[in-house]
Amino acid sequence: MPTRTPSTTDHALPARGATDTHVHVFDPARFGFLAGRSYTPGAASVAALRECHARLGLERVVLVQPSVYGTDNACILDAIAQLGPDRCRGIAVVHLERVTRHELLTLHGAGVRGIRLNLEVRHEADPVRVLAELRRAAAAVDLPGWCVQVHCAASLLPTVAQALPDFRVPLVLDHFAGLRAADADPAQPPLCTLMALLDTGRVWLKLSAFYRASIDAPGYPDLAPLARALLQARPDRLLWGSDWPHTGGGSGARDPGRIEPFRRVDLGASLAALRCWMPDAATLRQVLVSNPAALYGFAAEAAA
Repeated sequence: MPTRTPSTTDHALPARGATDTHVHVFDPARFGFLAGRSYTPGAASVAALRECHARLGLERVVLVQPSVYGTDNACILDAIAQLGPDRCRGIAVVHLERVTRHELLTLHGAGVRGIRLNLEVRHEADPVRVLAELRRAAAAVDLPGWCVQVHCAASLLPTVAQALPDFRVPLVLDHFAGLRAADADPAQPPLCTLMALLDTGRVWLKLSAFYRASIDAPGYPDLAPLARALLQARPDRLLWGSDWPHTGGGSGARDPGRIEPFRRVDLGASLAALRCWMPDAATLRQVLVSNPAALYGFAAEAAA
């Protein structure tokens, strides 16, 4: 069971339809992990996720396929079914070379609204290989209401920009697009490249996993300049995600032979920081409710 989050800073969000756009579920007792995985997490159940979101006042969620399950999406499909179509969407991982339209349509019927390219987990840094993979994804995914989600280092954003014209669906960038708190100058790369991508209107960005971009938890004051620059530029293309249950809590090199602990993260403090960065309540509602409803196809009336 993941460490309880949030802690004493719990307080509910005021907006109906508030959405956490980046969580993972792990159910190794029912759904075995990939043999060649880079780490082994503990269990993080749908029940634990529900409990966490109830304390935070979050009503909707996007489940993201984690690397430990490879292209076997059975665990997140089961979780989507448990949570229901009014509350939940999923982002799957597929074999780009072999996936068929029938497979994508089957995933769509189960609540999936996109695929993920997890380049960062395998430390992919070769622009040539990345460009080829992005173009395979662009060729494979054209379903209305879908997106392609990319987890990559900030150094690969120029390659993402090179591939963008090939896409027929929106691109979503994970975890501040790999930027860190120190990357807050919009006149310098990589933020300049990210701003240009957002300015196209075809790219969305997750303000997610604050602890991956910051060295100043739990309030993340060092992230404020970066977050505010992004909010000033394109608030209509920003999303928020918790990255629950916060993998990567071990020390030293990852060892898939041992269960890796989850990080201890105060999500109440994370959401308090998010509020502080917002220029007003309307923008907070846009990021937490309206933007995810538009991108993932949640019912508009439920977000009212």
